[in-house]
Amino acid sequence: MWPDRRLLDLLQIEHPIVQAPMAGAMDWELAAAVSQAGGLGSLPCAMLNPKQVLEQVEKIRGRTDKPININFFCHQPPKADNAREAAWRDRLASYYRELGLDPHAAVNAPSRAPFNAEMCEILVELKPKVASFHFGLPETPLVARVKAAGCLVFSSATTAAEARWLAERGADVIIAQGYEAGGHRGMFLTEDLAAQVGTFALVPQVVDAVTVPVIAAGGITDARGIAAAFALGAAGVQMGTAFLFCPEAKISAPHRAAFKSARDDATALTNLMTGRPARGVYNRLMRDLGPISDIAPQFPLAAAAVAPLRLQCRGARFRRLFTLVVRASGGARSGNAGARAAGKTLRRGTPASQPARCRRGLNRCRESGFLVKGSGASSRSRVSIAQRRNAMCP
Repeated sequence: MWPDRRLLDLLQIEHPIVQAPMAGAMDWELAAAVSQAGGLGSLPCAMLNPKQVLEQVEKIRGRTDKPININFFCHQPPKADNAREAAWRDRLASYYRELGLDPHAAVNAPSRAPFNAEMCEILVELKPKVASFHFGLPETPLVARVKAAGCLVFSSATTAAEARWLAERGADVIIAQGYEAGGHRGMFLTEDLAAQVGTFALVPQVVDAVTVPVIAAGGITDARGIAAAFALGAAGVQMGTAFLFCPEAKISAPHRAAFKSARDDATALTNLMTGRPARGVYNRLMRDLGPISDIAPQFPLAAAAVAPLRLQCRGARFRRLFTLVVRASGGARSGNAGARAAGKTLRRGTPASQPARCRRGLNRCRESGFLVKGSGASSRSRVSIAQRRNAMCP
């Protein structure tokens, strides 16, 4: 069925579907369920300390012996800017007062630490099948240690230039993250949001730019999106929001309801939640302040002042403030899924679950010269841009 089997062969999994790591919205249960069902489950570790990482991975391995992905951030730690942080807290003070909170109280918010030598030791000890990174790659010696431990290295690219940079520095698989993707933009060679492109414009550019397998990410929630990604040369897809409807996800009922009712225009990129652009359900904070604010401190410092508001709004006040709290996640097609277990979500996402529609699409692409049967880079079609254009035109 799959035109490019390299991801399946690398990971020895049944379905070419990676569950996106979503820090703050899931834990080991979702990762274990997806891996057990034949996809690649991912554990987000950016907000965990080393002990918690060990505990969570132990629980996953108590549930399944299938491959797993352990994910880390590798951003540059920000420099403290007390004046900017104070201005940010002052800007949010009216929301604190509305919720009966003290805007000057100390905040104990979870940190988002970049991958470092201590976490590398944990990774080497655990030896997961995949170690994935967001915001580029760690320092070269750390990447070398991860690969020496037998881990495959995945990382996200938002441009073809980022994809080439990652491949040149040892990434085994590139995740092409389109503009529609939920969660943080993985951009690291640019800060120009205006130049970011959508998934199905990005994927073929990345496929042509590198020789390693490419995973398509952003706005993919069903078999149609997977078939389209394969038609453009992807070897797999990464899905996040679709799995937030699963009972294994750790989000509130109002949060799920906001996703379920979301329309195509219900999300936007915002830096208000953490200081870095991330796609989130449009909420009151974004409406009042604008999705992007120059006042918000650098990532991840902005999150500290927002955290008490999010916690306070998880209960009865959620509807009145309409998702002042909703986490910065949710792809551009948030409303396409209903509540179902992770394994069922994964199986329903494959073209096998919608064979007539998706196989017809793949066959047409194959007949037009876009795809050829087989596996590995040597089996992929190398037709020219002109040939591709001609194949689409009568």
